[in-house]
Amino acid sequence: MENTRRKFLKSAAIGTVGLSLTSWTSKAVQMGDVSTREGTKPIVLSTWNFGLQANEAAWSILSKKGRALDAVEAGVRIPEGDPNERSVGYGGRPDRDGKVTLDACIMDELSNIGSVACLEHIKHPISVARAVMEKTPHVMLVGQGALDFALSQGFKKENLLVEASEKEWKEWLKTSQYQPKVNIENHDTIGMIALDATGNLSGACTTSGMAYKMHGRVGDSPIIGAGLYVDNEIGAATATGHGEEVIRIAGCHLVVELMRQGKSPQQACEEAVMRIVKLTQIRKKNLKDIQVGFIALDKQGNYGSYCVQGGFNYAVHDAMGNRLIDANYYLK
Repeated sequence: MENTRRKFLKSAAIGTVGLSLTSWTSKAVQMGDVSTREGTKPIVLSTWNFGLQANEAAWSILSKKGRALDAVEAGVRIPEGDPNERSVGYGGRPDRDGKVTLDACIMDELSNIGSVACLEHIKHPISVARAVMEKTPHVMLVGQGALDFALSQGFKKENLLVEASEKEWKEWLKTSQYQPKVNIENHDTIGMIALDATGNLSGACTTSGMAYKMHGRVGDSPIIGAGLYVDNEIGAATATGHGEEVIRIAGCHLVVELMRQGKSPQQACEEAVMRIVKLTQIRKKNLKDIQVGFIALDKQGNYGSYCVQGGFNYAVHDAMGNRLIDANYYLK
């Protein structure tokens, strides 16, 4: 009789706690507390304010139970094809020789990967990266080889240096001082990560790189594990900003591995940024000259972000809508 009573009291207590947690979680979701958002899918995140428009394209696929891989490719193609967007694709700022060179990578839920680097004359490097993934035995093509492959696949050769970017470059040549401005020339990437209705993750990252870089310079964006990483059992992450610093810590792989160890997406992004801060201090560099931002998404649809200094924002689109969020940061 006593055992029966104890079982009844235990069941009642568990039921009460369950109701309380459900009520609290619902309230937290309404308040926008991302750390408590369970089972949010589909969902897509992308870096910077142009991510809002990119998210719309991705959401049109995700909302119809489409594949995350298709969504991220379609999403980042929006800024790639915008001649007014000066840091991605067509219209991107050139290197110091006046050449627009593009980098991109893509990764799906099966760890299939494709990448191109230092690619000229092709408006949508993300689609070339996907073709590398699906139609070659390799994972990365660069330079002339990447262009030759793109042309063989039917991509159109175009002049990517728009008039406004050419004018800026010629003005820069008067001094040729390479001092990228944080959150402007460093604002050089769209990274997108998505979780689809079936619970699969994919990511894409594409850029024209830092303005007036040395010809041939490649940053983190086309490097799997640096500018992008996806592990379908754990989560996904992408980065933006000073690519050399992201490469130094294999940033996005680090973020995902930290999530594997039990950290939330927010905690993982924060720890990755602190690695960059620590190494910058060890190397006696000025942290004010560096901007790096991470966004991360776990398998349950929870997300987070963090950056070195203020100015970085990211876009989130789920069933509650599309919105821009200012990331928290270290350097106050």
